[in-house]
Amino acid sequence: MNKAERIKRMKVPTVDPALAERLPPGQVLTERFPILHEGEVPNYDLETWTLRVFGEVDREVTLRYEELLAMPQSMLTCDIHCVTRWSRFGNRFEGIRFRDFLAAIGVKPRGSYVMLHGDHGYTANLALSDLDRDDILLAHSFEGEPLTEKHGWPLRLIVPHLYFWKSVKWLRGIEFMTENKPGFWEQNGFHLNGDPFLEERFSGEALPIPEDEWEKKEFD
Repeated sequence: MNKAERIKRMKVPTVDPALAERLPPGQVLTERFPILHEGEVPNYDLETWTLRVFGEVDREVTLRYEELLAMPQSMLTCDIHCVTRWSRFGNRFEGIRFRDFLAAIGVKPRGSYVMLHGDHGYTANLALSDLDRDDILLAHSFEGEPLTEKHGWPLRLIVPHLYFWKSVKWLRGIEFMTENKPGFWEQNGFHLNGDPFLEERFSGEALPIPEDEWEKKEFD
């Protein structure tokens, strides 16, 4: 049984009416920051680490970490929502807004979709319109400290308005595309879009049921 099928079989939590506008349906509020990922936690040497921008663009770019730190930096405080049903309010990240990132590198996308590439072959698809917002961040820090390795150091994406599997850890590539293609979890039963307030958890399910597996995981 794959992860999507396990999630569907678990009990749906009741949302506190007082939190209904902020807490998506089927979610449980926690102060924990659970650690969930596929594969082993990578080890990096920032002297050799790079981020590649490629695909349907006017030119490809490969960036070093120090170049990212030289770009305009921003703070973002946001709520995050995981498809495994936990939500955490008021998270403070620091990094480069995606809009500022594109402006800084001077790359013009020719496609309306993006595939985000993390290490270990992890991918997640997004519409470019989901990245063209003020609250999308290429984050390197959390709560005033560098991200921990388990939470995606040295760079992860933060997309607060979608389920957190879209906020790719250990980001290494940004590929622009003309067609919307499924990423890793999208190929394994998860929704192409992933809006938590619409409960877009799974493909082909109008009322999916979440799991509580996150409570058994390591957390900060």
